[in-house]
Amino acid sequence: MAHPKRRHSHSRTKKRQTHYKLEIPTLVVCPNCKNLKPPHRMCPFCGYYKGRLIRKMEREKKRKR
Repeated sequence: MAHPKRRHSHSRTKKRQTHYKLEIPTLVVCPNCKNLKPPHRMCPFCGYYKGRLIRKMEREKKRKR
């Protein structure tokens, strides 16, 4: 495996590392329940996508006595 002949300077390393950053995930408002959800995905809260019910979601979990 090849090895570099000279070491990279700090500025050269930092220039490369400027693109390694976290991005805020894109979220849109669900038109049905008004919660935030990823775009082009079914709403994880109400189960609707493009105005159609895709999956029936449980409203409340049964409480144990």
